[in-house]
Amino acid sequence: MYVHDIIIIGGGLAGLTAAIDLSCQGYEVVLFETNTYPHHKVCGEYISNEVRPYLKRLGIDLSAEGAVEITDFEISTVNGYKAVARLPLGGMGMSRYAFDNLLYQKAIEQGVSCNFLKVTEVEYKNDRFNIKAGNKMFYAKVVIGAYGKRSVLDKSLGRDFSFKKNAWLAVKGHFYHPSFPQNLVALHNFEGGYGGLSRTESGAVNFCYLANYQSFKRYNDIAKFNQNVVAENKFLKQFLNEAQPVFDSPKTIAQISFQKKSPVVNNILMCGDTAGLIHPLCGNGMAMAIHSAKLASTVIGEYFGKAAYSRSQMEHDYAKVWNRTFKQRLWYGRKLQYLLLGKRYFEVGVRMVGSSKNLLGFLIQKTHGQIIE
Repeated sequence: MYVHDIIIIGGGLAGLTAAIDLSCQGYEVVLFETNTYPHHKVCGEYISNEVRPYLKRLGIDLSAEGAVEITDFEISTVNGYKAVARLPLGGMGMSRYAFDNLLYQKAIEQGVSCNFLKVTEVEYKNDRFNIKAGNKMFYAKVVIGAYGKRSVLDKSLGRDFSFKKNAWLAVKGHFYHPSFPQNLVALHNFEGGYGGLSRTESGAVNFCYLANYQSFKRYNDIAKFNQNVVAENKFLKQFLNEAQPVFDSPKTIAQISFQKKSPVVNNILMCGDTAGLIHPLCGNGMAMAIHSAKLASTVIGEYFGKAAYSRSQMEHDYAKVWNRTFKQRLWYGRKLQYLLLGKRYFEVGVRMVGSSKNLLGFLIQKTHGQIIE
């Protein structure tokens, strides 16, 4: 029986970044992803500059790959009031179609073994992991879970949120729109949800919104929902009237949970959305996924590199640093979403932050992190 150093379940931003980092450290990494690359994912497709130095250290330069520089942020209410601000760190716009494929190519270059198989079982026993994928068994010393917002694995691992109905639906499309500003990420509110707009490397504008299912099911049709609910916001109405869709049909994902999750489950180190999902305010989930991969790669390197550094210490340290890094941001995300969906309070709040650039900048900072050195 051959036991791999590290198996990573999930080939999104977190899984691929961790694979690249750990392979750079000299470890044998095997990655499992269900879908071949490139492929689209439902995502805001704005990434904060906080992760830019870390990515460059891994040999990934998004600007050289055509990522759009984003410097400004705007937010609007259903009633049409808008506030604008400069982003404290700035960011980049890049589609998951291009970004994930770029990371995948880098992982292959680094010698990561990528398998396009669905993992159906994970068991930790006798100080190793037994993993079933595609009717085959694989074995590893360490496992990272980076399989996204929701998976059948969550139920088998006994994660509470996976047994509950969740009220959120996300919809994403790419659009041609000649006049949408290059340097802008916009967040526009509508009844029962909110949507973000930003340009990607292809020149298309990504429009991704989150809607409460109770609001959506009155129409149960994306085109009708856009026309009758999303377009209540005059800025979104203007965008939808002027833009031309790139996709034949929008991409969707349902049963999205924002409940608290644990960064370590059954000895598996969880990364990205698998460990905790931030409400999509300023689209900062992409940076969080990459940062969490860095945190996991660091403690795993300690575990393999130091004989006295135990598995329990690795798990404890990862949970501790994950919470220290992200817990407050997730809390602010939940509170800000509560305001976004409270029509009257949100209107007042946007008017307040609109009259104070410092206040809006403060709120943006609270859902973003510091530059990763």
